[in-house]
Amino acid sequence: MLFMALTVLSACTTSSTFKSAPYLPPTQRYAAIVVDVSSGKVLHNTKADEIRFPASLTKMMTMYMMFDALSKRKVTLNTPIPISRRAAARPASKLYLKAGSTITVNKAMESLAIKSANDVAYAVAEFLAGSEKAFADRMTFKARSLGMRSTTFRNASGLPDKRQVTTARDMAKLGIALRKRFPQYYHYFGKRTFAFKGRTVRGHNRVLGTVRGADGIKTGYTRASGFNLVTSVRYGGRNLVGVILGENSGRSRDKHMTELMNFHLKRRAF
Repeated sequence: MLFMALTVLSACTTSSTFKSAPYLPPTQRYAAIVVDVSSGKVLHNTKADEIRFPASLTKMMTMYMMFDALSKRKVTLNTPIPISRRAAARPASKLYLKAGSTITVNKAMESLAIKSANDVAYAVAEFLAGSEKAFADRMTFKARSLGMRSTTFRNASGLPDKRQVTTARDMAKLGIALRKRFPQYYHYFGKRTFAFKGRTVRGHNRVLGTVRGADGIKTGYTRASGFNLVTSVRYGGRNLVGVILGENSGRSRDKHMTELMNFHLKRRAF
């Protein structure tokens, strides 16, 4: 089923796109796509195949790799992940973990999905592959196996790297694959807070609380990428996945995603 859905998604072009309300792209880096998950049909497409920077959407693949390790019983949710000096030195957003400390796989997944912690992403890369470079190579290989032909990873976090690129269509494929392959772990993307060392850490994904039926998945931002978002909505027997890349603010990104999802939930592609 996953292969069929991703194959249909790969084959869809702008000619099969259902037009939503007129929208003037805010920046040249803007791109967007909305996909009906059941059929793979593309409901909205604006520059969905043009190269963009993923920013912290990268962590969707970092988590995919850990979910794969969990499903193969190579690790458990209680397995400790060591924090190296290099991991601890990653710039924010981060948990400010100290070198020599550890974090469980469970807390690592929460911190990646909710806090988008760069120190944890680096630690996961080292833990699973020995180095971030080796891990990024594995991420890229996995992306190709999922049909993400335009995506290349150079790090586990999404921190700026001109060689780390993707497209809106590829991010939609990844969002769909995460739920279909790992339904038992997908709930991490729907959380808005998590507890860590006696405090509550709040996330950046405000769409989860404002879009009817939204159940995930991830935000991202760097100065080069603009404001990115992947959103999954399940409502009224339908499941849509939307991707917006390169918006000029978090508020406009969230508002636009809300409008896109509401528009396409109201109309049928069949």
